Amino acid sequence: MSDVVRRVSSGGPWEETIGYSRAVELPNGLVLVSGCTSVVNGVIDAGTPYEQAVNAFQVAFDALKKLGLGREHVVRTRMYLTHARDVEEVGRAHKELFDDVRPAASMLIVSGFVDPSLVVEVEVEAYGPRAGERE
Repeated sequence: MSDVVRRVSSGGPWEETIGYSRAVELPNGLVLVSGCTSVVNGVIDAGTPYEQAVNAFQVAFDALKKLGLGREHVVRTRMYLTHARDVEEVGRAHKELFDDVRPAASMLIVSGFVDPSLVVEVEVEAYGPRAGERE
């Protein structure tokens, strides 16, 4: 097992400004994906809460893919919403994406995000064998 911590970037607009990685893979195979929003090709895609949730999870999946992991490796999700009225829409997106995976999940209401058009942000944790240890 390698003791190297691997980091990946998505090229998101705030990564360089704030100084963070999209995802960090620890030597034990745990991958932590930073808060993801509905940013598509560097532009905020402020659709419905459902659409924002799907887009945000896709950003997380893209980061996991760079580390050789997929949706099936997700063990925990956190969903941050700015309005309780969006729980059903975001929950529907989560169910469609994770119903067969069933990660531990939390949904929290927060006061806002860095851009007011964003209403959903998600975090993902995944666990799986590191690239050199996969069959």
